Amino acid sequence: MSGPLTAAPVPERYLGVWQRTLLTTTAGVHDTSTRVYWLQTSRLFADLRIPLPAPSSVRELLAQGGFAGVTEVTQPADSAELCQWHRAVDFQPPRGSEDIGFMRFERDDCVFEDGLDASYHEVWERLPESLGRNWGVWLVAADGRQGCLLLAGDCFVFVAGRPKPLAPASSLLALLEAGSSPLQLLECELSFGWHHEGKQPWQIALSTIPERIGQALLPASLSPDDSTQLCSAQTLEQLGHLPPIGGWRLREHPVFPLVEEALS
Repeated sequence: MSGPLTAAPVPERYLGVWQRTLLTTTAGVHDTSTRVYWLQTSRLFADLRIPLPAPSSVRELLAQGGFAGVTEVTQPADSAELCQWHRAVDFQPPRGSEDIGFMRFERDDCVFEDGLDASYHEVWERLPESLGRNWGVWLVAADGRQGCLLLAGDCFVFVAGRPKPLAPASSLLALLEAGSSPLQLLECELSFGWHHEGKQPWQIALSTIPERIGQALLPASLSPDDSTQLCSAQTLEQLGHLPPIGGWRLREHPVFPLVEEALS
């Protein structure tokens, strides 16, 4: 793996929104209910994971997952195709481990992912409405937050990270039990939905912030095919549950926080 800043565009077969339909692990987990969506552009990705039933308590909300950054695909001479997701934003705290899997396409719209140590197996199926349009921008704010706005076909994902990185830990629940503020732990937004070609507002269907569900990320008047309009200062200043003062700014590459920075 060469690293996120020098990674080549992913192969076209990866583009779109993939829904995880099965997770099995050697520890005995068999999961078909967690709502998991992975939106992939030529470089940027976002992945949102919301359990069912829908989280309601603080502890349930802290068990959600999601991350965003740069995807790198390689095919070493002595092994199957490898996919690595370099996380610049993560709903959960840094754990010091890399996110890499072996990928095998069963069909154009179905790919199997297996852990390097064979500890897990996932089945991903591509949403047909996510084909075609494919676009994404990385965002930064003056308050230190990073995020992104990604489109694939009729689908979108918006991500807004925290102003400050979390301390390394096994989970958000571990940080809560160590005395961290629940409000601080939950101030990371990953929202997924459909824009319906501008026929109605960009309605959020799934989010790490439950009150965002059913809300509009953007008005219907914003065309998903007008990148100039989507990247305008007026649009970027209204994005998110808590838009940053001064709005979001575009950045070519994500910043990948070091674990050491989270400890300081």
